[in-house]
Amino acid sequence: MKFETEPGFFLSADAWGNPANPTVVLLHGGGQTRHSWGDTAQRLADAGWYAIALDARGHGDSDWSAEGHYSIDYLASDLRAVCAQLSGKPALVGASMGGMTALIAEGERPAGTVSICSAIVLVDIAPRSEQKGIERIFAFMSANQDGFASLDDAAEAVAAYLPNRPRPSDNSRLEKNLRFRTSATGEARYYWHWDPQMLALWRQHTGPDQQTSNEERLYRAAQALTVPTLIVRGGISDVVSEKVMAEFIDAVPHVRSVNVANAGHMVAGDSNHAFTKAVIEFLKSERMNE
Repeated sequence: MKFETEPGFFLSADAWGNPANPTVVLLHGGGQTRHSWGDTAQRLADAGWYAIALDARGHGDSDWSAEGHYSIDYLASDLRAVCAQLSGKPALVGASMGGMTALIAEGERPAGTVSICSAIVLVDIAPRSEQKGIERIFAFMSANQDGFASLDDAAEAVAAYLPNRPRPSDNSRLEKNLRFRTSATGEARYYWHWDPQMLALWRQHTGPDQQTSNEERLYRAAQALTVPTLIVRGGISDVVSEKVMAEFIDAVPHVRSVNVANAGHMVAGDSNHAFTKAVIEFLKSERMNE
């Protein structure tokens, strides 16, 4: 699927299930692609939803911005444009960057306008994050920008970053998050499937100096939400600690919460069955309450 979010600017997506069913839009984290949602999307479709997994701008097969327009405002604008092209209001499931995008897109929608979605699921993201966890993400994304000689080398890097996750028996899914191309020196290598321009921009906007203003903005957006909202925390996450989630629930009491044991920040990948079960139960309960 393709969605035009600005004149001549397109986002790519995959879809599962019957388009006549209620829609769920899946929003990946920074540095990931829509392929991170394959198992969850299929299970949502099997449970009666129409699941759409979206590549954010600068990621995967979506267009990359020559101007480096990768701030949360552009991501939120894209999401509003996608939702406007759907036949009904979708539920939004956003991991990390995708969760912040959903939070801003809905929580900061212009006054007097209707909600863009029917519900929001925030996957291991809250208005405040643990800086050490954010730095670990940046360290991983900053490493190996010169690419990998083989898929096995890329798999080794991922295994070192996610030591709690069993290593897959083959690298076919990992390959979907990489581009095989010729480097400036003429060597064919595998590169992560996201625009490197984003990294410097994100560092500018997520460093310690900007942390307070970012938190205040995200909390205001969260407190403005009127749609049912769930936060799913990885039980061993170093980005959303128990303290951070408790602060969020205290500040925004209408938000429901669930922990997925033995999952880190990459909740859907670390414990997909438990994660997807929690999402489906939430979405079903909210449909029953409509």
